[in-house]
Amino acid sequence: MDVTNIHEREYPVAAPDVAALVATLSSERDRLWPTESWPPMRFDRGLVEGAIGGHGPVRYRVERVDPAGVVVFRFTGPKGFDGWHGYSVHAHSPSATVLRHELRMRTSGWARASWPLFFRPLHDALIEESLDKAAREFGVDDVRYRGPLWTRLLYRVARRVGVQRPRSVAVR
Repeated sequence: MDVTNIHEREYPVAAPDVAALVATLSSERDRLWPTESWPPMRFDRGLVEGAIGGHGPVRYRVERVDPAGVVVFRFTGPKGFDGWHGYSVHAHSPSATVLRHELRMRTSGWARASWPLFFRPLHDALIEESLDKAAREFGVDDVRYRGPLWTRLLYRVARRVGVQRPRSVAVR
């Protein structure tokens, strides 16, 4: 199954400000990833091309880092996820910028069922909370994403079975 999943939000700030926010991903002072409620994004060497890591049960390697606000990650797990995801910054004007998270992959095997039933609802919630966190960083009064009941239930189950803890990745 081919998957395209895009989330984006516009902020009333210049593109370099949004790019600087993206550059904090996986750092000790991460201002974008919602570590308050989700597994932290961690890499063996920080956010540099070739670094290996991920969050929770999702594994990937850093494929591209561009100071203009582009980071791309290539999936290495779970099995059956073949593709990439990443953030990109798009200036709409000198004072309006869109932050986009895009995921494109082909699923196979068990992932054909686990993506729509388990991973997608949790992924959508995580990314929406990431965009909410960015909004708060820029002083935008934004509603906190709660997601549908199914997503909230999945999140509770995932936390109980330990999905929130990163596994088998060396952290800096």
